[in-house]
Amino acid sequence: MALRHNVLLFLCILPFANTLYKQWIPDTNFENATNWDKGSVPCGNDQVVFLAQRKVSVYVETAHTITGMSLPVDGELILASGAGFTVREGGDPGCGSGVTAHFKDPESRKWFDPSLWVAATTIDDLHRGTYQFSVHEESVPCQYDDVVFREGTSFRVDVSSDHDVPVKSVSVLGKKFTSSSEFSQYLSSNSGKLQFHGSSSLKVGGSSCDDSTGCICDNSGNRDRICSNVKCDSLECKKPLHPVGHCCDVCGAVVNVQFSSSFNFESYRQRLQHLFLSQHKYESIQMALSKVSKEQRLLRVIPFGATQEIQVLLLDQKTGQETGKLAEALARDVVQDVHNHGLNIGISSAEFQASSGASSSEAAGNSAGVMVGAVLGSLLGVGLLAAVVMLYRRGIVTIPRMPSIPSLSKWKNSSEIGELGGPLDHGFDNPMFDKPTMMPEEPGLYGTEMINSITLTQSGVHFVNPVYDETDFNA
Repeated sequence: MALRHNVLLFLCILPFANTLYKQWIPDTNFENATNWDKGSVPCGNDQVVFLAQRKVSVYVETAHTITGMSLPVDGELILASGAGFTVREGGDPGCGSGVTAHFKDPESRKWFDPSLWVAATTIDDLHRGTYQFSVHEESVPCQYDDVVFREGTSFRVDVSSDHDVPVKSVSVLGKKFTSSSEFSQYLSSNSGKLQFHGSSSLKVGGSSCDDSTGCICDNSGNRDRICSNVKCDSLECKKPLHPVGHCCDVCGAVVNVQFSSSFNFESYRQRLQHLFLSQHKYESIQMALSKVSKEQRLLRVIPFGATQEIQVLLLDQKTGQETGKLAEALARDVVQDVHNHGLNIGISSAEFQASSGASSSEAAGNSAGVMVGAVLGSLLGVGLLAAVVMLYRRGIVTIPRMPSIPSLSKWKNSSEIGELGGPLDHGFDNPMFDKPTMMPEEPGLYGTEMINSITLTQSGVHFVNPVYDETDFNA
């Protein structure tokens, strides 16, 4: 009983669903060497130049000595406590002869570039650098995510889109904005205008994902913008996979999980992490867990709707694992775990596909192929019949007439003709019922009275029997 309570407590403290913290990577800090064209932070003998016609917000953490500085027309320097600049000629023996250092242009950094974001399930994981791997569409902030720009940094990001970009919250310079009105005021400030630019704006204050089975990211509307910033590598595997939400084909494996209402998205992520990814043999595997909407197909051929399922993308990071064999082995373990324990964790079934061409539904696919053939054959027959009926109604096709069946009268008239064309054999002649002219001329056998006593009528043949003749009987 104690174990059961512990498990329930563990599930209760987990986040409801796949809400993540997404942190912006680049910054415009003065002390960041990657922001300078010379690859190093300017020192005492250097001249500092900011592009005159570029807008920029620069965060300065410490005090610096330089020989001079050219500032932009529209920009700002955000000075931390104790930070500042001293200008003097030379005097820094450790700085060399001095150079002119240009601050790089941050204008091209785009919100919808997946490579410029990292994600974590908690803010502590974000600070520790424990990041989550995601498909490209979910690497960019989703509508349920908390967006974080690191405290003690400034930045410039292009938020161009065809519509507003919804997020749950935005944190800038240590302040968290959770309402649209509050964040709109910040965007109208000088710092907000320098840090955020583009054809659209962020819409802050969205609701959290309250579905324990997970929520769909729904960044598909900006898929083209996202994928335009992604460069796909060449692949060497037999049958590359195309996961939902990913811009590139991959070598690896994809597990598709069908779930019930008792499924918990975050607890399943933790289960996969602890049961499999913590193993030494799988430490080089990247795993992306997503709730996706997939088209349903009858017998894998005929589309008839959409359903939601959990997609587990598994990729090999280790050099020499391009074919995805290690990811395939992990996929088989995940499917086996579902077969053994799926009902206990709200999973009804699971199947995988690997870039080697293998899948967990190979056997079912063979029998399904026969069924598909039968169904397609039936559909083809029905289609041809429908086409013929339509053409017949339009008068394009005529149906030949069936040969007429002879009438009963003709059958009756021809009843006297035998099978070989001769007269039909009626058997022996009966002088009692035959025509009078056909009776044999045997004298004394039939008298004239007998012949005259036979009467032919429409109802039949009538005759007088001499044995029972009334006159003879009376005599």
